[in-house]
Amino acid sequence: MAAGKLWVVATPIGNLDDLSPRAQQVLRDADLIAAEDTRHSAALLKHFNIGTRTFALHEHNERDASEHLVQRLRDGARIALISDAGTPLVSDPGYRLVRAARVAGISVSPLPGACAAIAALSVAGLASDRFVFEGFLPAKPAARRARLAELQTETRTLIFYESSHRVAESLSDMAQTFGAERAAVLARELTKLFETVLDGTLQQLAQRVVDDTDQRRGEFVLLVAGADAESDAARLAEGRRVFELLRKELPPSRAAKMASEITGAPRKALYEPT
Repeated sequence: MAAGKLWVVATPIGNLDDLSPRAQQVLRDADLIAAEDTRHSAALLKHFNIGTRTFALHEHNERDASEHLVQRLRDGARIALISDAGTPLVSDPGYRLVRAARVAGISVSPLPGACAAIAALSVAGLASDRFVFEGFLPAKPAARRARLAELQTETRTLIFYESSHRVAESLSDMAQTFGAERAAVLARELTKLFETVLDGTLQQLAQRVVDDTDQRRGEFVLLVAGADAESDAARLAEGRRVFELLRKELPPSRAAKMASEITGAPRKALYEPT
């Protein structure tokens, strides 16, 4: 028996009309739909009168479920993988299944469609020739700030996902870490009824979210302009100069910490040879 096929199908992030006719047909023809949340996906499938049986595949069962699904694929099944919204695997489950299928020699084919990160980038007006997708930042404040500090000198446009109950804190932390005047865009509820795309400095956006409760509702994509390469290079050079002076009197770790606090240069980079 010939092996089956795994389809990775993007679904709408809001507007149901964004599900392409080809995607609808693949979902109808599939023997099984592996869905992140079968209850959530039921509304989408019902809207398009798609009666294909669903199977729950989420972050808690993916490792074990992938083995079962790959065996189904080996037996000739056609399986469609979907997430709750957007393109599977992009801050969603699925990579373990795709990897296992490819290792088993199963054909894996993408069916492109909506992706919140790319949709937001396309309307942000920030540099899009090079960008970094960071997904969700850590939920705990200390870990979030530490990660942002690591990204402080990143020159590519940064793309983050954020939840409604942390967006204000994340914007505040970004303004403090990246600088209040760094250009940014806040895209909310893309393709939905209350879609908004706000631009300005990080400080302006942070204040807007504090002042307007509507801007703390829904699903968010945060885009931040990359750091200026020349000014960051100058900051790092000054940081290393101060570090070399301090290390004559202090342990390297203490010297690096103080040099970072004085100049704003990333502490880890100060250990690198000049």
